[in-house]
Amino acid sequence: MLDALKLRPGSTVADLGAGVGYFSFRMARRVGPEGKVLAIDLQPEMVQGVRERAGREGIGNVEAILATEKDPHLPAGGVDLVLMVDVYHELADPSPVMAAAAKALLPADGKSPPGRLVLVEYRGEDPAVPILPLHRTTRDQVQAELEGLGFRAAGTLEFLRHQRVLIFEPRGTSSH
Repeated sequence: MLDALKLRPGSTVADLGAGVGYFSFRMARRVGPEGKVLAIDLQPEMVQGVRERAGREGIGNVEAILATEKDPHLPAGGVDLVLMVDVYHELADPSPVMAAAAKALLPADGKSPPGRLVLVEYRGEDPAVPILPLHRTTRDQVQAELEGLGFRAAGTLEFLRHQRVLIFEPRGTSSH
């Protein structure tokens, strides 16, 4: 999945809903020492665990951040990619979180593509997906919600067994 995201060395990426940092530490290797990973979570024990692991393993490009339900504490205009794996459907109120993500993403500047919001979610349309329906979502549902929150669909990847990768850009930007 990370290969498909084509992370570039030197990028700043946010792992929103990082948990124990499964993706955070993998992305840290891909963005390299010049890049940065913001490992963001609501649970203080998860944030502390990421901090401890980064210290123990000498990984200097992972910054653990404690979020609130409405504010992920993302830096404005400074993020190439916001990744949310099995997180979007858990948001009680997506509006403020997605507004913060939109503000955080880098605008297209002619040299670089715009920042991307990437959601990995279980396919809600597929009754064979072995997870409770409340933990699944449909592409149409996510797309409609995010279009109402200032994003536009930029792609969908369907190579995962039970999940799909939904890629969005802030409305008004284009990678073309």
